[in-house]
Amino acid sequence: MLKQAKAGVLDVGYQDSGPANGKPLILLHGFPYDVHAYDEVTPLLVSKGCRVLTPWLRGYGPTRFLSYTTQRSGQQSALGHDLIAFMDALQISRAVLAGYDWGGRAACIVAALWPERAQGLVSGGGYNIQDIRASSEPLPPEFEHALWYQYYFHSERGQASLHRYRLELCRLLWRLWSPGWRFDEATYERTAASFDNPDFAAVVIHSYRHRFALVAGDPALEETEERLSALPAITVPTVVVHGSDDGVLPSCVSEPHDQYFSGPYKRRIIPRAGHNLPQEAPQAFAAAVISLL
Repeated sequence: MLKQAKAGVLDVGYQDSGPANGKPLILLHGFPYDVHAYDEVTPLLVSKGCRVLTPWLRGYGPTRFLSYTTQRSGQQSALGHDLIAFMDALQISRAVLAGYDWGGRAACIVAALWPERAQGLVSGGGYNIQDIRASSEPLPPEFEHALWYQYYFHSERGQASLHRYRLELCRLLWRLWSPGWRFDEATYERTAASFDNPDFAAVVIHSYRHRFALVAGDPALEETEERLSALPAITVPTVVVHGSDDGVLPSCVSEPHDQYFSGPYKRRIIPRAGHNLPQEAPQAFAAAVISLL
């Protein structure tokens, strides 16, 4: 069921599935995806008696900023605060948090800074908190080339492209990041409708510039950014999932991430899956969540 909730600086659109008194699970999408990534995961979790909540992130779908004066920030701390505000708005004191890409980052941040709010964590791609202070350090070239879109967004040309060709650009990213996934046009269009949000481009551009320390963040979030700069350990029970064919960062990248998890921890490589794990491998993603219930 589609619902709206005023949460922090946002009016959040979200899907609410399963019994109202079920164990709460919050599933978080990434860029450039939306809640439809969980269309096949949600029924599997509802069948276990869970209440499954899938919100659209800031800049996507029906989620809107409450004020035109609020900075359209895409920085990592904003995503973490959005998740806490969403939980507070729905009076959810504690939940299993699961996500990938931007959504995995939001879930990791809450699990690290507010562990009392996270019963467990499923994180696609590993420890997703950004080390902004080290963002100028290059990666090996075989990793760097896959991040072309991030460097593209640093330029005015890339920003103009996202405005003019957002559908074509995001479709290309889907293909590059999930080389073995044969999605049809209807599947893509169902999600791409979320990119029509008036704040989509502004939030995306700010996100990919802020993570490289190229633009200022929201002053209200500086304290949280400072806490994140210490790369805090995650103490809650965690399952990291990584697709063997991830076209953004290969699965070997998350192998040393166990140093950031001081609680119960498992890492699972999902064979023949790319970056969009819940949509490509819903059974495996749901199993990771269920293991934390």
